[in-house]
Amino acid sequence: MSLVVYNTQTRTKEAFSPIDANNVKMYVCGPTVYNFVHIGNARPVVVFDTLFRVLQSQYPKVTYARNITDIDDKIMKAAGQSGETIAELTARYASEFEKDMAALNNLQPTIVPYATHHVPDMIAMIAELVDKNHAYCAEGHVLFDVKSMPDYGKLSNQSIDAMLEGARVEVASYKKYAGDFVLWKPSSDSEPGWDSPWGRGRPGWHIECSAMIEKHLGNTIDVHGGGRDLIFPHHENEVAQSECAHGGEQYVKYWMHNGYINIGGEKMSKSLGNFKTVRDLLGRYKGEVIRFALLSAQYRSELDFSVDLLDQSAASLDGIYGALRKVEALEESCIELSQSAAYQALLDDLNSPQAISELHQLAKRLNKEGDEDLALVKGELLAVGNLMGLLQQDPEEWFKSSVSAGITADEIEALIAERLEARASKNWARSDEIRDLLQAQGVVLEDAKAGTTWRFE
Repeated sequence: MSLVVYNTQTRTKEAFSPIDANNVKMYVCGPTVYNFVHIGNARPVVVFDTLFRVLQSQYPKVTYARNITDIDDKIMKAAGQSGETIAELTARYASEFEKDMAALNNLQPTIVPYATHHVPDMIAMIAELVDKNHAYCAEGHVLFDVKSMPDYGKLSNQSIDAMLEGARVEVASYKKYAGDFVLWKPSSDSEPGWDSPWGRGRPGWHIECSAMIEKHLGNTIDVHGGGRDLIFPHHENEVAQSECAHGGEQYVKYWMHNGYINIGGEKMSKSLGNFKTVRDLLGRYKGEVIRFALLSAQYRSELDFSVDLLDQSAASLDGIYGALRKVEALEESCIELSQSAAYQALLDDLNSPQAISELHQLAKRLNKEGDEDLALVKGELLAVGNLMGLLQQDPEEWFKSSVSAGITADEIEALIAERLEARASKNWARSDEIRDLLQAQGVVLEDAKAGTTWRFE
C-alpha cells in the first residue's frame, strides 16, 4: 500500500504520487518568533515531522523546509516592549522554538529559511507580479490585485466575497478592492526597512513563503502543510502570488492542514487567554508525552487538549515502555514494514490513533509469555515508534527520568539497597518507611523475584 493523503484543495483522499520520486519536496509554515510557542503551534510541527519520517521510509530523498518569520508588526511591538533589537528578540525566540521542538522529538528540517534573509527574493517576485499586471502600487504600498486572477479562491473553494466575509482584512483607501492584499508596505525611519523600487519598506506576510519556496524548492512542490487557520488568507494568497508570478504553473500538488486544538471546549487563542506554551508544559511532562498526546487524534480532527489527555498519554507510554523493559535483553529482528498494521495506518493519511492502537497490541504481545515471535514484535514496535517519533528512550532511562524529580537516581538506588538490608534483617518498619519516603518523591517500587525495580509516577 502506498501513502494516501487528504488534499485540502480537492477535498478528497488521494494516492500520493510525487513530482520527482528521487526528491520529494515539502514545505510547512513555521512560527513568527516573538514569544514562546504554544501547543497549537506545536501540532503542525509534530504532524508534519511524522509525515517527513513516513515519506523518508518510502523515498530516497525528502527535502523538508520549515521557515522562521523574523519580521512582522508583532515582532516590532514585542521588541519595543522588551528593549531588544528585532534581531536580538527573534534570534532568542527562534532558538527557544528549536529547543522546544527538539524536546518533542521533532527532526530538524532539511532547510530552515529565515524571512529576513530572503527580502531580495521577495522584491524580485513582487516586481514580476507588477510587470505581469497582477499587482499595483498605491501610496507607497504594492498590492496584489485578486481580480486579476480568474480562479482566485480555488484552494478555499469559495468566491472572493464569501472568503472576505468574516475574515480579518485591512480596509484601506488605497486598495482597488477590499480583498487586495499587501505585498510591500512602507517603513518609517524608526521601523525596519529595505530599499526597493517602491521606496524603503518591508514585505507583507504572504509573500515570504512564496519567495522562500521558489528559492529553495522551485516553482512547484509536492506538499505544503500548516494549520487549518492558514487556508485563508495566507495559503490562498500564496497560491495567487506564486502561480501568477510563474505564468499559471501549479504551486502545490497536495495541500495538507491540521485541525485546531481546543482547551475547555474552545479553540485555543491568546485573545481567550486559554493558550498553553510548550515550555510551560515541558516543566510538567516529558516531551514524548506531549508528542503522544498530539498524535492521539487524527491530524485533521480537532483535538481537546487537557491535563487528563496528558496523564493518559503518560500512562500509555509507561505501559509500552514497561513491555519493552521486559524484553530489553532480546535483540529485535528487522521487519518488513509493509506487513505492519501500524505502518499501514500511518500510510492512510497519517491515521495516528489507529497506529497507536496497534502499538498497544504489540506491547500486549511482548507481555505475553510463550510468544515465539517476540524479536519480530519488538522490532516492529520500535520501527513504527520511530516513524512516529515515539519510544526514543532506553526503557530503564524512561522510568528513571522525571521532569521535576527532587531526588536523583543514585539516591534512589541507595535507599533501595538500604531497604533490602532492612528487609533482610526483618526491620519491617524501616523498610516501610523507605517505601513511603520514595513514594512521597513520586517513586514507585516494584518487587519481583529478580529484584526491586523502580519508576517515577
